[in-house]
Amino acid sequence: MPSSTPEIRVLTVADAPAYCAVRLAALQNDPLAFVTTAEEFAARTLESVAEQLAPRPEAVTFGAFLGGELVGLMTVARESRPSIRHRANIYGVSVLPAARGQGCGDALMRAALAKAQELEGMTSLHLAMTETQAAARRLYERHGFRVWGTQPDALRHGGQSYSEHWLWREV
Repeated sequence: MPSSTPEIRVLTVADAPAYCAVRLAALQNDPLAFVTTAEEFAARTLESVAEQLAPRPEAVTFGAFLGGELVGLMTVARESRPSIRHRANIYGVSVLPAARGQGCGDALMRAALAKAQELEGMTSLHLAMTETQAAARRLYERHGFRVWGTQPDALRHGGQSYSEHWLWREV
């Protein structure tokens, strides 16, 4: 994959086929990073994925592109219930292995932070990550996230138990 500056943009329904390919690759390449399994995701219809990708004022999925090719994903979504509308969550973060080390994660994170700052009344961003994801944790901490708790036995894969770290930062 050629090295270049990542282009970040909000994905739309038209991006569903490329999104499916990148998401499935992420789930297959690093199953411990996600709650959703590759098998679960592969069973979804393209229409259901496209519907999920449709941008909404308070929930978008960003794509990172290198050389015009989608190589990274990150979703930011505001909570909808009145008592927690001051919060948004980041999830579904991935960068294809061949594109790592080229600034895609940082660029995606900057886009998510900018989106959160656009949302009126937004005071904090939240995310969760499996204990096995050291590079992701370094990315999040570089952008001001801090671990506030750890849930033991949060995820099971291959008969083994893994903890999940919960992180947050002020907007």
